[in-house]
Amino acid sequence: MDFGVPVERHRTEHRVGLTPRGVRNLVDLGHRVFVETGAGDASRFPDASYREAGAEIVFRREEVFGRGGVILCVTAPTMDEVALTSGEQTIAAFWHMAVVPRAVVAEMAKRRLTAVGYEMIADQDGRRPVLEAMSELAGQMAIHNAAHLLQRETGGRGILLGASPGQPPATVLILGAGTAGRAAAETALGIGAHVIVLDKNLDKLRYLRTAVGGRIVTSTPDRETIAQFLKIADVAIGAILVVSEPAPYLVTKDMVQTMRPGSVILDLSIDQGGCFETSRPTTIDDPTYVHAGVVHYCVPNMTADIPRTASKALTLAHMPYLELIARHGVEPALRLEPALARGTTMYRGTITNDDIASVFGLDCRPIESLVGGEVRS
Repeated sequence: MDFGVPVERHRTEHRVGLTPRGVRNLVDLGHRVFVETGAGDASRFPDASYREAGAEIVFRREEVFGRGGVILCVTAPTMDEVALTSGEQTIAAFWHMAVVPRAVVAEMAKRRLTAVGYEMIADQDGRRPVLEAMSELAGQMAIHNAAHLLQRETGGRGILLGASPGQPPATVLILGAGTAGRAAAETALGIGAHVIVLDKNLDKLRYLRTAVGGRIVTSTPDRETIAQFLKIADVAIGAILVVSEPAPYLVTKDMVQTMRPGSVILDLSIDQGGCFETSRPTTIDDPTYVHAGVVHYCVPNMTADIPRTASKALTLAHMPYLELIARHGVEPALRLEPALARGTTMYRGTITNDDIASVFGLDCRPIESLVGGEVRS
């Protein structure tokens, strides 16, 4: 089987879909890996390291998308890249299909492509191992970025995100107690902040509270509670994930206006539309804007700013699924691994996820009916 690793074309996407270590694993299994020249440069993985791992370096992206049976991206391919495919290939990426342009989905269907969404791969308990790898990094980064944005020169309140003798600590409000929210809470506690976490799932709140020795305030996120805590928050972090759907607005414009000038919002849900009504996507090279006196940071691919760490984490997380595909082929792998099947939102041009089909008004078929056999439960 041939695998392809293209250069990520978005100007602030610095991660790469597979590290040299991952290439070596696939080559050792007897497969070819085509890496577009420069694909790993931004992550400090030069072409020479890929060659040493056994990859074939190609100099035109047409070769990567045309020859790779399985194409390993980070962000969802553009229309131009989808148009380079030769048909009936598999593209793995953080697709976030609910917000992919309709024309791209139509072109994928026309070319009978298979889409594996890293954010959708889930085991029977609902854990999303590939997404969690990125979410954990994003949660930690949120606190580091918040500390910077609270400084006066970046438009913040001019306070320390941490503890100083004789002064009350900064208050961090986190919406969501999933992987990103938990990582943010633990990081914020580590530097001495006062942390409040809201989530409707009491089991998640209980787990987090136990993990940090009861040193956080927890509550469920009803409208009145969110409004109350926003008034005292120096930092508000949105870490809500609604699978296959746009994130809900938990914080309205009116609520944002009650926050103190120079407070900071970091919306980690922005790649699904955001959970603050005042959020709009920004980029790593222009990450913030001010609305109602509040600094907003809404970068969808924030871990792209730590590309070496993020690319290694991505490779480690998705390698078990790639090795399964490498050993058995795509269709048998989908039958053998339910988590991978759940992550496949389009199979040979047919949508296989009800929620995504509903977003686009398209027909949906269960993947079990498309892969020539029952998916192992």
